Amino acid sequence: MSLSEHVRTLGRGPGRSRSLTEDEAFDAMSLMLQGAEPQAVGACLMLMRMKGETAEEIAGFARAAQEALPPLPHTDLDWPSYAAGRTRGLPWFLLSAKLLAASGRRVMLHGWNGADGAVRDGLETLGIAVARTPQEAAAALDADGIVYMPLEDLHPALFALLDLRRVFGLRSCVNTVCRMLNPGRAGASVQGVFHPPYRLLQQDAAALMGWRQMTVIKGGGGEFERHPGKVIEGFGLRDGHRWEEDLPALVDDSRRLADLDLPASALLDLWDNDEGPDFARQMVLGTAALALRTLGVDDAVDALWSDRHTRPATPRGTAQATRN
Repeated sequence: MSLSEHVRTLGRGPGRSRSLTEDEAFDAMSLMLQGAEPQAVGACLMLMRMKGETAEEIAGFARAAQEALPPLPHTDLDWPSYAAGRTRGLPWFLLSAKLLAASGRRVMLHGWNGADGAVRDGLETLGIAVARTPQEAAAALDADGIVYMPLEDLHPALFALLDLRRVFGLRSCVNTVCRMLNPGRAGASVQGVFHPPYRLLQQDAAALMGWRQMTVIKGGGGEFERHPGKVIEGFGLRDGHRWEEDLPALVDDSRRLADLDLPASALLDLWDNDEGPDFARQMVLGTAALALRTLGVDDAVDALWSDRHTRPATPRGTAQATRN
């Protein structure tokens, strides 16, 4: 089937057009990743934006994107990072991911943040390895329990579709597909969104894909990062069942995340010496605690923080045996 047939399905007009089925979406994404006609790719993505993508379309797109990946080392926790960062400060969530790795979990970060270099600068500051091949990823996970894979190296064809935002001047559903990529086939995934309606969309797509453990929140600047001074609406899956919960504020402080106007070295100050604003510390611990809940474990996050410089020789009990 050619991509033009899927464009026709989406764009026949009032009363005749319809959304793609999951199988049709799988075929459409496969064609786009293989280099379909640029005009048809643009038409498909913008028609979907106009009508609003469905969970079936996102699931089909994500399954096709996953199938096009090379074999990668398995991980415990999938942590996508695809926000532009315009409304946030430093990427404190990197410390949360590093904390889980220090506790013996295998964490794979992956992403692209456009012109915002804060996340990748933070990776360098914190010594989190950036892997551009599966072999480099395996070595980093074995050594440190954590790795970041840039989308442009991890999945060049999908990155090319994501980067069409520069051409369209608009976001497309590919941004959501990237969040659902789960390249390490982790048993659990934590995801942040900027626009609240996407929480349910990603929850429903994950259920269609057979995922078991997932948490998605409206996080700092669109990342999986919990504001400690606000009630957070959590969505996702627990043991394959839809889960929703209001998570209470952790501190009495409603400042904006961007109000923490600190240099990148503040990330290392907090990690190395536990020096810095308590608001930032609570952000890190609250985000890590929610990630632990997603994994299905109840380790005391304060104790993990105290022991963060002593990584266990063998992984602790995790959801590692549960693969998507």
